Amino acid sequence: MKYLVNITYDGSNFYGSSIQKNKRTVTGEIETKLSKILNTKTKITSCSRTDKGVHANNFYFHFTSQKELNIDKLKKSLNSLLDKDIFIKEIKEVDDNFHARYSVLNKEYKYVINRGEYSPTKRNYELEYNKEIDIKKLKQASNYLIGTHDFKSFTSDNEKESYIRTINYIKIKENNNLVEIYINADGFLKYMVRNIIGLFLEINENKKELEDIPKILESKDRTKLGIKASPCGLYLNIVNYK
Repeated sequence: MKYLVNITYDGSNFYGSSIQKNKRTVTGEIETKLSKILNTKTKITSCSRTDKGVHANNFYFHFTSQKELNIDKLKKSLNSLLDKDIFIKEIKEVDDNFHARYSVLNKEYKYVINRGEYSPTKRNYELEYNKEIDIKKLKQASNYLIGTHDFKSFTSDNEKESYIRTINYIKIKENNNLVEIYINADGFLKYMVRNIIGLFLEINENKKELEDIPKILESKDRTKLGIKASPCGLYLNIVNYK
């Protein structure tokens, strides 16, 4: 039997979602508790990888079990054993051919920036930028990135067979002193979202010009880009499946 699990988590105290030796990770925590409940070593397959300090409003993984499980009981058991920075939202049975990663149609990441007064209580959940943001200019910058491009300049990963991704939309919303940036694509490269946000911030500060964006894309060279934005304001927000 194969089961799909939807969770949310606060990434502040994790070294990312993927297993790392001697590090506290989301996957490590879940596998330990799930194996304990099922009384057998159980591995999970996640929909994505998130970096240290990145959060998730919706994150999915699947696992298999030799026997049919009581979903409601399993959900309650997991939530009672897991630390409070992870919460199981839903568990459901899926077809054997379903895959938490490869069945993904697209994903949406959300990035939150505080342009107002510094907030020490929220510094792990939003970028404390604390200066004005030219929303119009950021929207103009977004137009250069929407669509299908080679995003090799936006990642430090040099081992991919292809760096071509399709960004379906970039939406920028204002919520009082917060600026929320939503990016939806058919897939993301390592650090791709944080590098896009970093570019936006440099454009906002006139360290880069709008006309530089096509040149950066064409260069396929990460060194042509500038800063990588902090992980604290980043959330895996929505995962859509085929």
